[in-house]
Amino acid sequence: MHLFHMSARHPLRSGGYTLVELLLAVSMIATLAGFAVPIASGTVDDLRAAGAARHMAARIATIRLDAVRRAATVSLRFERRGTDYAFTTFLDGNGNGVRTADISAGVDKPIAAADLLRNHFPGVTFGLRAGVPDLDGGVSSTDGVRIGSTPFLSTAPNGSCTGGTLYMHGRRRQYAIRILGATGRVRLFAFENGARRWIQK
Repeated sequence: MHLFHMSARHPLRSGGYTLVELLLAVSMIATLAGFAVPIASGTVDDLRAAGAARHMAARIATIRLDAVRRAATVSLRFERRGTDYAFTTFLDGNGNGVRTADISAGVDKPIAAADLLRNHFPGVTFGLRAGVPDLDGGVSSTDGVRIGSTPFLSTAPNGSCTGGTLYMHGRRRQYAIRILGATGRVRLFAFENGARRWIQK
């Protein structure tokens, strides 16, 4: 009888959870997820933008080496696709540089298919985000391809290259690639949103 009374005063727990406990756990998980999803999404976007900038810098370095190896001009032609640009690699077929007329005539041939940054890095496009100054401090244009009056970024057999700047961005991060014409070298920059300035990477 004594044992029975002890058991009645201190009933054994079944090992399950009450509805209140379950609701509390679910609400805590939902709250944490609400913080984590935007952070994870923003981080992925930042990584994609950085990856796109490095990919494009490597692409320019590759065509430069290709021009030296082939002893012929190799060019990236940029074509507008809405607010973005597609880019295609062409090889000079007659020694006068890559030209639109020679491409139309089939003399200068593509050696790689047309491509877009978003094919490899979703959400990343060529352009300068509104309100972000360019590397020279200007804010007059959001155009992301600034390589002179032609749509070609050309690399010569001597290693020189068309000078200019390419801008690309995701939802939050802005990058720039500056091409130094005489040497053909590239410099990668990122815009610091907080400090409002460009830094070389």
